[in-house]
Amino acid sequence: MSRIFVTDTTLRDGSHTVSHRFSPDDIIKVAGGLDKAGIDMIELGHGDGLTGSTINYGFSEFTDYELIEAAASVVKKAKLAVLLLPGIGTVEDLERAKKAGATAVRVATHCTEADISMQHIKAAKEMGLWTVGFLMMAHLTDTERLVEEALKMESYGADVVYATDSAGAMLPVDVTEKVTAMKKALKVPIGHHSHNNLGVAISNSIAAIEAGATYIDGSLSGLGAGAGNTSTETLIGVMNRMNYDHGVDLYKAMDASTNGLIPVLNEKGLSPQTNLDAMMIGYSGVYSSFMLHAKRAAERFNVDVRDVLMELGRRKAVGGQEDWIIEVAHEMSKKN
Repeated sequence: MSRIFVTDTTLRDGSHTVSHRFSPDDIIKVAGGLDKAGIDMIELGHGDGLTGSTINYGFSEFTDYELIEAAASVVKKAKLAVLLLPGIGTVEDLERAKKAGATAVRVATHCTEADISMQHIKAAKEMGLWTVGFLMMAHLTDTERLVEEALKMESYGADVVYATDSAGAMLPVDVTEKVTAMKKALKVPIGHHSHNNLGVAISNSIAAIEAGATYIDGSLSGLGAGAGNTSTETLIGVMNRMNYDHGVDLYKAMDASTNGLIPVLNEKGLSPQTNLDAMMIGYSGVYSSFMLHAKRAAERFNVDVRDVLMELGRRKAVGGQEDWIIEVAHEMSKKN
């Protein structure tokens, strides 16, 4: 199977959740962690795209360009992307974003209005930006029409085209049908962006991969509009379990959330949308009550609780063997 490329949208789609109040300092804390984790592309800016800070969509405390410059100061490997909705953002805005440090753009239109992306996609390519065609609300049209619109974006020069589930209304069967058809018709790679409004964001992301998509979106702790996006950390864990080829380090992605995003959210009086402790229990395959015991043992012996849980999972520990947790943590501390 082809390598999967992961785009994290915490700092753009997640902007809706914080009422567009991410500061340059917030961006630095989160983007730096994402880059260290090996995320391929980091999307940032106002939730409604480049220059979306208006009375209609909600004002930001900082300009998109200030946020891009902040991210560019710490991101060394990942592409830095902005979202551009024709009619909100302009080619001139995109030129300014590039000067600030953006290296990619996702040009987004309604799923039946790809025509209005032509000017912006062509201009982005002329600027040397990695360019994504982003067909939003993909559930609102049939597969044949979605393919037709995707082909337009490809013809304009898009490097990849997305079937975007903006409303979180699609089911895995819908994703499979549409991504399969796009994959068959287009020469460029296919991407998918999920929301978790029906609780199937991870399932939809995996369905997209199985149907041939190689670009998949997530956000730390699932932060995003509505019920949130696919959780980046959970997605990485599932892809690891399914042996998909990707470049993201699970623990470092979790750290980007725990040490970067969550403190930022707490400062704003908000909470994350994904329970990383619960995710780690599922990933390691141990009994749900082990977490508190494992945290205590990890602290006592100065080891990573995630490593303790993974080792317990490898040993197939079950409920009633809580005393084994201390032994495992102690053994691990001797190896460090």
